[in-house]
Amino acid sequence: MNDMNKSEVLNIINQLGIRPNKNLGQNFLIDKNTASKMIIESQIKKNQSILEIGPGLGALTENLVKNPNQIYAYEIDTVLFSYLSKKFSGYQNLHLFNEDILKAKIQSHDLVISNIPYTITGPIFEKVFYTSQPPRGALIIENSIAERLFNNNTYKNFSRITVTFNAFMKLVKKFKISRFNFFPVPRIELSLVIIEPRKPTNQLLMSNQGRLFFLKFVAGVMPFKNKNLVNVIKYFLKNDKKFNHSNRNIEDFLNENQIKNDKLAKLDSDEIIELSRKVYNFLNT
Repeated sequence: MNDMNKSEVLNIINQLGIRPNKNLGQNFLIDKNTASKMIIESQIKKNQSILEIGPGLGALTENLVKNPNQIYAYEIDTVLFSYLSKKFSGYQNLHLFNEDILKAKIQSHDLVISNIPYTITGPIFEKVFYTSQPPRGALIIENSIAERLFNNNTYKNFSRITVTFNAFMKLVKKFKISRFNFFPVPRIELSLVIIEPRKPTNQLLMSNQGRLFFLKFVAGVMPFKNKNLVNVIKYFLKNDKKFNHSNRNIEDFLNENQIKNDKLAKLDSDEIIELSRKVYNFLNT
């Protein structure tokens, strides 16, 4: 098996009679050093199972199958799935699935190593990492998203994904990756991020109901990050059919919990996570 390069990728897609599908985020890795770096930085351990999302033409998979670890790879494209099935037919440790990762019931895994489709980074994070026991990850993602994940103190970058990601995961390392290491060349800048589960996890996030509320809460309040907390919570609750809380009720809730009625943007991720827990308790007592 040869390391992928641009010439080989062009030859393969011509033989398959396909064109890279932008809607599926098909930007194929053509740089062997990037693939090697991902494997090295992921620090694969004995007996760890690995998830690969969107293996494409198998540039990363080539490296992964050299380890004895069990690998679960999900490829939505039927043509590429057939190609991968033939290419890696001799490897018993590779389990290929022709499924949409967002709809699939994913096999249990300890580590995610993937050049994920950039257009669905948020949904993939929610499906794979926003759980009670998230895996470690070595991922190539859009650099602007990487900046939002790890820059908590910048108003422009402070967003929904900043808060949700930091509730479950933390940064270990971040590397800029040249977009010219892929074919076709994406228009966006890219980063390799090494992430691991955050410990300890906020109590609210340990239950399915609590996690669902947290994700709904953050999605509902972050568009109003420049508003004071009384208004932020009011806006969040106004679509709730059970809503019967006045501004005074919300002010009393903040006072009882010693929360200052500041703008939401003045809170950091941890404070918003804790606020969501207290609002959850407030609504369920």
